[in-house]
Amino acid sequence: MRIIRRKRLFVALTAGLVLVGVTLLRAADPGFVSAVRLIGFDGYQRLWPRPHQELPVRIVDIDERALAVHGQWPWRRDRLAELTAALTEMGAAVIAFDILFAEADRLSPHRYLPELIGERPDLATPETLRAALPDTDARFAEAIAQGPVVLGFAVMPRTGETRPPLKAGFAYSGADPTESLPAFASALTNLEQLEAAATGVGGISLSRLDTTGIVRRVPMLFSDGDRLYPSLALEALRVAQGARGHIVRTAAASGELDVGTTAVTDIKVGAIPFPTTQDGELWVHFNADRPERYVSAADILDPARRDAVRALIEGQIVFVGTSSVGLLDIRATPLGELVPGVSVHAQATEQILSGAFLSRPDWADGAEVIATFLLGLAVIALVVTLGALWAAAIGGVLAAGLYGGAIHLFQTQGLLLDPVYPTAVTLFVVYAAATALLYVLTEREKRFVRAAFGQYLAPEMVKRLESAPDTLRLGGEMRDMTILFMDVRGFTPISEQLAPTDLVAFLNDLLSPLSEEIQAEGGTIDKYIGDSIMAFWNAPMTVEDHARHACRAALAMTRKVDALNARDAFGFQARGLAAQTVRIGIGLNTGEACVGNMGSDRRFNYSVIGDAVNVAARIESSCKAIGADCLVSEATAKAAADFALLEADAIPLKGKSVAVRLFALVGDPDHAASDGFRRLAAMHARLIEALSAGDAAAANAALKACRAEAPAHLGAFYDRFAARVAALPEGGPSPAKA
Repeated sequence: MRIIRRKRLFVALTAGLVLVGVTLLRAADPGFVSAVRLIGFDGYQRLWPRPHQELPVRIVDIDERALAVHGQWPWRRDRLAELTAALTEMGAAVIAFDILFAEADRLSPHRYLPELIGERPDLATPETLRAALPDTDARFAEAIAQGPVVLGFAVMPRTGETRPPLKAGFAYSGADPTESLPAFASALTNLEQLEAAATGVGGISLSRLDTTGIVRRVPMLFSDGDRLYPSLALEALRVAQGARGHIVRTAAASGELDVGTTAVTDIKVGAIPFPTTQDGELWVHFNADRPERYVSAADILDPARRDAVRALIEGQIVFVGTSSVGLLDIRATPLGELVPGVSVHAQATEQILSGAFLSRPDWADGAEVIATFLLGLAVIALVVTLGALWAAAIGGVLAAGLYGGAIHLFQTQGLLLDPVYPTAVTLFVVYAAATALLYVLTEREKRFVRAAFGQYLAPEMVKRLESAPDTLRLGGEMRDMTILFMDVRGFTPISEQLAPTDLVAFLNDLLSPLSEEIQAEGGTIDKYIGDSIMAFWNAPMTVEDHARHACRAALAMTRKVDALNARDAFGFQARGLAAQTVRIGIGLNTGEACVGNMGSDRRFNYSVIGDAVNVAARIESSCKAIGADCLVSEATAKAAADFALLEADAIPLKGKSVAVRLFALVGDPDHAASDGFRRLAAMHARLIEALSAGDAAAANAALKACRAEAPAHLGAFYDRFAARVAALPEGGPSPAKA
């Protein structure tokens, strides 16, 4: 549980750092993040465009038909004068031109008057020529003066002195909005005589923020840093209402939250108020570009058609523009449509008249940042507590709720809130980071578990379980096996002088290298029992000469303990503890036993049971009494006859009715073949024979010879024999043995 908690904490902290990064990225709001947000807003409009309403807005279109009838563009200005006069006569509430007339009409006939007077004085008097060759710009100006006409201007990036005329006044509530609006450097305006005749002049430039080619916002206000100028739609609404000016309200106005800026909040034109962005722009809620919104200029210029279309013009706010592709005024909308630029101004005007607006409130960015962080926290908590699948399911529900809420607010209140970044980005990045890290840590845990099982099982067993997990079923088989039990001698005094944590460290430092020696000889560690190890050979994989492998492992274990003591690996000597060295006892027995998976369907161990196991345990418990570090049964001794073995005589074992002959394992076959061990083995045989005969004198002589030849670590072993010799009656062999 502690490992699991640490893993979950690590996943939570790492995923939390990723979440902080994702949240900070949203707070910084770089261009690609805002672009994704705008695409989401476009999706809203495609799914729920502005409903169609019958509103007094019309477009007089210089379309392909009009160009086919009246010739290519540009037309002579007297034709535009005719168009303007016809619209005025038909009762248009206002005529707004989405066309700039920055230069004099190069097709105007009066431009040729000086040449004609000089070359052909006989044709007519100058006065007659002037009447026959009119100034079309003057005629257009006269027509503009006779009607409610609004002309346009375009802002320019290059510095210049040109500014459009102001036809309407501005009042503002709060701080001066010119302080917050982006200032244009110069303007492209109309001929002065045309602007002087116009009732209004408004900007036709679109938002500088819409850099992707899709029109989403239309500026309602322009500023040169000193004065405010209206947009074409704003001026059209003013002139249509007969109003004299506009009222602009900023964030510092009464009733508004003062956020320390001069951000524009709304504009009132005549009797119509509407909200804007802080830059004085209107979010346009588009609807389909319906054909009935348009009237061809050819129909207006055709006297025979005027009565048929009069009802479409009378009382309408009329925008004059072009849908001809060749005139290059085609714009893309969020609906995926390509529309004439004049349609954008017309739709903005329709939206203002409808009273239904889109808005992105000041608190939207903060709310989206908070939503990003909270949703990310929820995802992290779900991943670390319930897992990846449940996190994905519940996270999907939370995302759906966020989307549903954003859609509901868009449909009911026109609010533009972004659910894409908090859901898609957070779920993808944070969820992916958390689950990927969890997967990596889980795989590492599996490797750790595999390595941990490698401490208990032979490598072959681990490989077998990995390749054939179906072998993990209950049941067992009888096998001829060699079983090992190892125990720490004098463990109680050692445990009494160590703190619990130090005791655990001591056992780890001891049992780990001893386990390695067992596995090096192909043994399978069955279990650890406190300070003891139980292991076996010849299962689950067949091990030839398993008794000899077990004996080699036992000798290696005793050598390992000696080496650990020699370098004070446990720190007993350095700390001045009472117990300076560690001794172990090992018991080996060879015989048939049942080995396999034992336990329940839910939890089981690969283990061995049987009488051979019990005997091995009893042999190990006899080590201290016999004074040998390693004892083996007669069956093991026969199977490893080439090892250095010394008989310890027949020893009654607890729980056994017949005494079992035990042998001290002294060395490997090389040691058994040495001259020193051969002499010791011969004298030891005479000692056993004398003890069996009850010959005290011969036993004493043999014991002395054994002590002289035996290495120091067999001292305790022969001390036990000395006690047996001392118990023999003096005077020769026992009568019973004679």
